[in-house]
Amino acid sequence: MRDAGRAGDAADTAGGAGGAGGVADASAVRRRPGRRPGSADTRGQILAAARQIFAEKGFDRATVRGIARQAGVDPALVHHYFTSKAGMFVAVMDLPLNPEEVVPVLIDGPREEVGERIVRFVLTLTADAEARQPLLAMIRTAMTNDQVAAMVREFFTEELLDRAARGLDIPRIRMEAAFSQMFGLIVMRHVVLLDPLASAGVEELVALFAPTMQRYLGGDPDGD
Repeated sequence: MRDAGRAGDAADTAGGAGGAGGVADASAVRRRPGRRPGSADTRGQILAAARQIFAEKGFDRATVRGIARQAGVDPALVHHYFTSKAGMFVAVMDLPLNPEEVVPVLIDGPREEVGERIVRFVLTLTADAEARQPLLAMIRTAMTNDQVAAMVREFFTEELLDRAARGLDIPRIRMEAAFSQMFGLIVMRHVVLLDPLASAGVEELVALFAPTMQRYLGGDPDGD
């Protein structure tokens, strides 16, 4: 298992391990004053800066410009490598998915099947150990580290819950209820290893959980 250190890196940097933010060497030749052009290590420099800024300010208050300034690069380079602030967070936390890309796919399609789509997606994703381990590392770290918990909460609120609730045109509390259902299932299945949940097949659990998810997300499978 990739250890929880990846998820905990953001918290570890908050104590001021700071200079890893990637300030350019004063003697380096620059095309623009105060900005370093792209190089083989630019992505790593941006990630180091993002890790520090997220740890210090959380997800909500971190900005692309602030991360670029810490890394000593032009903001355009940040967008080139990561597209968005959410993309940087996904890379810092080593997450297997970006909500910006996944949410539109999950909420598109027949509304009466959205619960089933989400349950199957979550179960299929977490069935893959390589994809599952970073998520579990983040969950474990957030449960014991208030700073990481706040950062993760801001990220999921802004990039997943709000985005999905708007797309489905439902109150966010319904989306949070659905999220909590999936969160609890992942924890029981892959952290607590509670049987028979832990050993049940994906399709068995889809059949069990999809109707409840459908009700959370606006209408049961029968359309009532």
